[in-house]
Amino acid sequence: MRRSNSTKWIISLVLVALLIAVGVTVRLDNHTFTTQTAIGQSRGDFSQDFEYLERANRAFIEVVNRAKPAVVQITTTKLVSARPSQRPFDFFGDEDLFEYWFGPRDRRNRRDRRERNEPDEQREVPGGLGSGVIVSEDGYILTNNHVIEGAEDIKVILPSGREFDAEVIGRDAGAQGTDLAVLKIDGEDLPALTLGNSDDLQIGEWVIAVGSPFGLAQTVTRGMVSAKGRSVNDISIVSYADFIQTDAAINRGNSGGALINIRGELIGINTAIATGGGVSQGNVGVGFAIPINLAKHIMTELIDKGEVERGWLGIQFEPDLSYELAEKFGLDKPHGALVTAVIKNSPAEKGGLKRGDVIIEIDQIPIRDGLHLRNVIAGITVGKTVGVKVIRKKKEKSLEIKLGKRTAEVLAAVQDGSPPPFTPDEEEGAAFAGLRVRDLTDADAERYGHEDETGVIVVGVERRSAATKAGIKVGDLIQEIENEEITSLEEYRQRIKAVTNESKILLYVKHANGRPEYVTLANTGLDDK
Repeated sequence: MRRSNSTKWIISLVLVALLIAVGVTVRLDNHTFTTQTAIGQSRGDFSQDFEYLERANRAFIEVVNRAKPAVVQITTTKLVSARPSQRPFDFFGDEDLFEYWFGPRDRRNRRDRRERNEPDEQREVPGGLGSGVIVSEDGYILTNNHVIEGAEDIKVILPSGREFDAEVIGRDAGAQGTDLAVLKIDGEDLPALTLGNSDDLQIGEWVIAVGSPFGLAQTVTRGMVSAKGRSVNDISIVSYADFIQTDAAINRGNSGGALINIRGELIGINTAIATGGGVSQGNVGVGFAIPINLAKHIMTELIDKGEVERGWLGIQFEPDLSYELAEKFGLDKPHGALVTAVIKNSPAEKGGLKRGDVIIEIDQIPIRDGLHLRNVIAGITVGKTVGVKVIRKKKEKSLEIKLGKRTAEVLAAVQDGSPPPFTPDEEEGAAFAGLRVRDLTDADAERYGHEDETGVIVVGVERRSAATKAGIKVGDLIQEIENEEITSLEEYRQRIKAVTNESKILLYVKHANGRPEYVTLANTGLDDK
């Protein structure tokens, strides 16, 4: 009996093992067996995955093949003086008297021209290599200004090997603009890339860079969009930009080349690469491209007008908001541009914009920060009336402002020089959070450029104090406390006492260099002496 039971158990275990081995599923609800062929299923899934990979691979190849004919190589030449260098007071250079009188005739001719103060001969030398993108069938090309900077002659080489002399239609120099340039070659039915919409780009989206790094034409690299909206604080070679960051390999010579999406549309002009120390000549996976929407606006301005006209609002602003400032101004998170000053007779003043407003939208475009605001305004047509949404005293308000034109004259009118340092003759006034203030005198106003202003002047700041951490210095003018105007030392004392329960106190300060700013100050108490 015991042996019979043992045999049954052995048989049962063998059956279970067989069921597991062949992949049988028992359906208890209908008493049926369903076989699962694990190996067969894996092969099927792998084949399907491999097919997807093949299709994606073919799609990338097709996109690249469509884009490459429109990405060109740009070569330049520059004129340099043929005059050899000389050391001061070395009248004959490396020549002796015999060589001067009996040497080669061209050397004597150069010497004679210098003695007669005639201009030296010049010669052409290679200027550099770069990339460009054909954006119209009749030959308009987008590239970077630094690719053609100082060039005497510019040649464009198509992937087919055809060469063209290029004409500069216009440039938006990097120091004051976007580092873009527009070239024109004489041709018809040229391969051109379709312009995409860079505003629709998503972080993580695949992109492809095409250009001529190190003179190697038609080089293709692939990566993704690492970030959007990189500002001029991040990249110092331009004044106006809102860069796309990508990890697609970009190297020297890629400048002016194409950044395309997986649909083969041009969504950026490759411009720079960066390392921890700034712009570099080697790729480390941090590249920057000018968004095509911005480039398209610049190109249209240069073709139609020969220059770029930029909108002007007429304000000073905080580059970005801290969480503390955002809370003080009634925002749920840091965003928008905090207005620290409104220029007299500017479009902003005429449109009703006020100091302390936080601009959160321009024509329904959400504003990330102050630099984003500047880029948005600069990209709007001069004279256009825009809708401006602000947060004023923690409430939303809508304005309409007609933009002016940003010029060197209007910028110079709002820039002041830094005053000389000043040390007070004596400790006076009221001490709070490590700073000491007094009533603004005529001498103070003249010394620090605070004429026609009201407030209390900072005459002392303790080291490692809350005031020092907030960036307040001697000569700064405190004009508001918690959005209440301060015109005297007595009002200053009263306002400090009124907000004694606040852990952070909001101040509006006009710095001695003329820059206005909102700051938050840790409340460490008032000490009258």
